[in-house]
Amino acid sequence: MKDTLLRFSNVSKNYYGNVVLENINFEVRAGEIHALIGENGAGKSTLMNVLFGMPVIHTTGGYEGDVLINGEKVDIKSPYEAMHAGIGMVHQEFMLIPGFTITENIKINREITLPNMVSRILGKRLETLDMIKMNTDARKALDTLDMGIEEFTLVAGLPVGHKQFIEIAREIDKSGIKILVFDEPTAVLTESEAHNLLNAIRRLSQLGIGIIFISHRLDEVIDVADRVTVLRDGQLVTTKEVKDTNAVEIAQLMIGRSVTIERVHSDKRKISDDIMLSVKGLRVGMPGEMVRGIDLEVRKGEIIGIGGLAGQGKLGIANGIMGTYPARGEVIFNGKPLKMNAPHLTIASGIAFVSEDRKGVGLLLNESIELNIAFTDMQINNGFLHKFAGFTIKNYREIRKHAERMIKDLDIRCKSSLQNTGSLSGGNQQKVCVARALTQKPQFIFVSEPTRGIDVGAKKLILDLLFKLNEEYGMTIVMTSSELAEMRSICDKIIIICNGTVAGVLTPDASDADFGLMMSGSRIRNAGDAALTDKGGI
Repeated sequence: MKDTLLRFSNVSKNYYGNVVLENINFEVRAGEIHALIGENGAGKSTLMNVLFGMPVIHTTGGYEGDVLINGEKVDIKSPYEAMHAGIGMVHQEFMLIPGFTITENIKINREITLPNMVSRILGKRLETLDMIKMNTDARKALDTLDMGIEEFTLVAGLPVGHKQFIEIAREIDKSGIKILVFDEPTAVLTESEAHNLLNAIRRLSQLGIGIIFISHRLDEVIDVADRVTVLRDGQLVTTKEVKDTNAVEIAQLMIGRSVTIERVHSDKRKISDDIMLSVKGLRVGMPGEMVRGIDLEVRKGEIIGIGGLAGQGKLGIANGIMGTYPARGEVIFNGKPLKMNAPHLTIASGIAFVSEDRKGVGLLLNESIELNIAFTDMQINNGFLHKFAGFTIKNYREIRKHAERMIKDLDIRCKSSLQNTGSLSGGNQQKVCVARALTQKPQFIFVSEPTRGIDVGAKKLILDLLFKLNEEYGMTIVMTSSELAEMRSICDKIIIICNGTVAGVLTPDASDADFGLMMSGSRIRNAGDAALTDKGGI
């Protein structure tokens, strides 16, 4: 058996009483490609933050358990210490300087220098760069990756695939590299680029480097990894030899958890055959959530779920249509074209939006509940305003009366409508966001990550509220969420977004494995494909 390079022993971590890792045991052997799999929030990033000594770990009380490298216990306090311990990481987000050459990016902070007359007097910092040796080192790293591009080429303007390989070349050029972490390395690559990258990862493992391969693409995991470890809700589910499992089983292990929020049913709901929202060729420039051409249709009275893994584009859809980020394409609402990149006009047309970023976008945290509820309607529709002696002033009586009614209807737990919104719990803040949207009297509402960061009880109340709005008021709802169980509880169908496009449509009762495979970009290979990917409404 290969020697164990890295071992996590009973590693636990909590943030202010919230347990995010619990007794994790995980190891990587020399020359092994070990896949680390889990949904968003499963604990993968926190585990890697422990390994790299990230400040977020040590400024919040540290962690419990042990980390061992080559059998010796280590306590890495910073990324700098991690680098000297032989640990490298290829990040999902590029960390390159466009105006530098490939060599300069590879050797940054590890430059090779030569003494000169000035440096001999004034110190080493004024030595001359030894570009011959630096280019030689860069060429060696690029050749290891079978990358034929010249090392003196500027990074600016290079394809994303080349940039990803340069990131890897920088890590393997570091002396004494033992462990290399790849965080979603193929997320931005074409199919051929991803194939080349996987081959490069195999070559690195043959050099004896231990590889931690973090990916949601299960086909790649099966293709390249030796073993796979699955995390779920901060706990270790299992570690298996890849030869003893398959993508379907991994998907079940990754997604499968008890659904504590049951599916709701009602005979009062009315879904029309009329298309309320039609989207064609939607492209959105939302950083980290790019939308690369989406077509969809939503019928009047439907509750549609939009799901997918982080960074795949699901959040970009609502943000693009609402004009929060630049977008192009054709959007028709109630039979009329919707002007793109015009938030005021979109809201005025009868579409409301509850943002996923309730603190940054959705709320005025230092203002009262009543002002938060009335604010958008005041801006868009001149609501709660009246003229007096040539001046426009707020109608505080109407603002308060309306806010108190919303507080009662939505059961917002507060001292009064004058309480600062920032002092409310997460669930009650979310209700204020919904109250603001409802104040516009919309026909259609986008709700993004409605239960993010709130407790289970509050989640149930929010979901019940959305269902009530649909059932009693006929409101059409598009709910974007990372919580599969919650979408299953109220949605009529769930659209899965992968790589910025529609991967398919699933019914709420589709299997965990089907959801996991579709989210990861894997093709569903069974006799039920046609039923599972029924594109009604898309």
